[in-house]
Amino acid sequence: MKAIILSCGLLLGSLPALIRADDIKLPASLDHLAEHATESVDVTLDQSMLQLASKFLSNDDPDQVKAKKLVGKLKGIYVRSFEFDKEGQYSKADVEAIRSQLKSPQWSRIVGVKSIKGENSEVYVQKNADQFLGLVVIATEPKELTIVHIDGPISPDELSELSGQMGIPKIMKDKAKSKDSKQNEEE
Repeated sequence: MKAIILSCGLLLGSLPALIRADDIKLPASLDHLAEHATESVDVTLDQSMLQLASKFLSNDDPDQVKAKKLVGKLKGIYVRSFEFDKEGQYSKADVEAIRSQLKSPQWSRIVGVKSIKGENSEVYVQKNADQFLGLVVIATEPKELTIVHIDGPISPDELSELSGQMGIPKIMKDKAKSKDSKQNEEE
């Protein structure tokens, strides 16, 4: 699952993105999944909570300074992730509740990854000229469901700055660092 999310993140590095908070609603119907999950993650940071959380980021660490600046522009970060013991503990209807909100003309699915093993990922964006205002990632596996919604102005470069912060998985920076390490080893 993390490899799929990582692939989506890398693809986003070259694509603009945008979403408005009032367009996407993480339905309460997903809350029932936590009862059956062996592990669940629920991150809900609206603009006021992001401002509060950003106060805990260091002014001395360059990465945290960048994250703090970015967080100041965001309207929200929402992550729902569920891991299960066995297959079939979430339904296609659970996923469709999110996907149906992304079928309007303003939205575009820019990434669709399907695997015969059932590891599927989708990334949806909305573009307004050259301005980036967020993204939604839906990643599914037979025993796992993850939905990430970042709401607010964001560029692909800034997105990597949020990796590992505010409940967002630390995936994009690690991949960039490993590419840099490989290039240095080859030289």
